[in-house]
Amino acid sequence: MRLLHTMIRVGNLDKSIDFYTSVLGMKLLRKNDYPDGRFTLAFVGYGDEDTNSVIELTHNWDTESYDLGNGFGHLAVEVEDAYATCEAVRAKGGKVTREAGPMKHGTTVIAFVEDPDGYKIEFIQLGTR
Repeated sequence: MRLLHTMIRVGNLDKSIDFYTSVLGMKLLRKNDYPDGRFTLAFVGYGDEDTNSVIELTHNWDTESYDLGNGFGHLAVEVEDAYATCEAVRAKGGKVTREAGPMKHGTTVIAFVEDPDGYKIEFIQLGTR
């Protein structure tokens, strides 16, 4: 068994695809429209779906935004340098919500950014957890 993907609903698919590909460096792996259901599914990730977990971006054509609720926490991405990654995200217009640094009560270096829909992405610096 393995984790295939995590699905999140997005209000503006083009903005979301741009964020995950241009800002976070993922690849758009596939995108399918379902006209009868009035939705599109786009899959993004750092590697092939056959061997990597990916993110499914679900865009319901008639919904512009979602209430994120309080149950979902964040996605986590391992990075070589959380400080430099935050700077790169900021330089591309991304929103850093927690600057890179050691986590509270520990030594793991983390940071948080936010995608266009408000979902949090945690960066965890390689070798610090």
